[in-house]
Amino acid sequence: MRMPSPLLLPPLLLALLAAGCATRAPQPSGDPAPAPRPAGGWPDKDGPDAVIPPDLHKVPDAQPRLEPIRKGGPNKPYEVLGQRYEPMTEDRPLVERGLASWYGRKFHGRPTSTGEVYNMYAMSAAHPTMPLPSYARVRNPKNGREVIVRVNDRGPFHKGRVIDLSYTAALKLDLLRGVAPVEVERITYEDIRTGAWMRGGTPADATVLSAAEPAPLFVPGAAAGAPEQTSTALLRNPPAATPAPTPTPPPAPAPSLAAGAQTDPAALLAGGSSSGGGESTARTDAKIAPGFWLQLGAYARLDGAETMRRQVLERLDSLAPLLAVVRDKGLHRLQAGPYASRDDARQAAERLRLELALTPLVVERR
Repeated sequence: MRMPSPLLLPPLLLALLAAGCATRAPQPSGDPAPAPRPAGGWPDKDGPDAVIPPDLHKVPDAQPRLEPIRKGGPNKPYEVLGQRYEPMTEDRPLVERGLASWYGRKFHGRPTSTGEVYNMYAMSAAHPTMPLPSYARVRNPKNGREVIVRVNDRGPFHKGRVIDLSYTAALKLDLLRGVAPVEVERITYEDIRTGAWMRGGTPADATVLSAAEPAPLFVPGAAAGAPEQTSTALLRNPPAATPAPTPTPPPAPAPSLAAGAQTDPAALLAGGSSSGGGESTARTDAKIAPGFWLQLGAYARLDGAETMRRQVLERLDSLAPLLAVVRDKGLHRLQAGPYASRDDARQAAERLRLELALTPLVVERR
């Protein structure tokens, strides 16, 4: 084979180099290192993981349960990107319409605002002002799909967006392509207590908000704050483990904690905190959801049960969302619940026994 003349190589190489320089795209300088993520997160690019687990559409929705709203912490007013937010601190219904986005691998495995670890494959969400933790129903009006998520984080922080979903929640709603309009409804304690959350529907007294200035589409959703779930298991103390004695009307004065109860709650919460939780009104003769409950006492008169409730809450205000006064077989029974299983109820009863020196009674309602 004939070799090219060495005299031709330099011009040829020069020509090739020149052509390469003319067509080569500029080398990117590289993005600066991201700023430390503040509590609640910065709106920034995000995306799915490199390997997605199969059958995520089969992941069950979050199961609403009564959890106390944290005082302070993630429910204190805060400011992000110059915008001030005032989180709700009470159990109130809330309905919003606006845009939903989702966040994924960027925050997967990172601590949330409440110290929990974000799992993009769980059914969770972030909301800028909903009390934490909360449960919410999210509906995609375009296809009618809806899911229930546990709200445990702060975000999103884009105008027009009302909720930031986990990857799996967005997948089940068919929202992975970007942000889209949704309807968000907070599930209240009453909804959980009565089982109304399983039927859906918007409460008549709900605050309905519509996000202003919808943001342009953004793929794949802005990152909200790290999910912060404070899964605080509430204690429930069901004394009345043995059948209630023949009821005798308690004296008009405020009965003691032991009045009408089957166990001696004299040592009830010796070191508990008093935060005025007793001022809230217990649900009386409300529709009681099926499940396992812990009975605190049985009283011939309603004021006996109410007084017991107030005294319990003075020492353990986290029980407030769980307590209900139920009239059954001629007695007013102070109960806390419901729990999803007997084991859950027994675990709560054991915690109550250790903390309050009570022997709770587990009651099943069908």
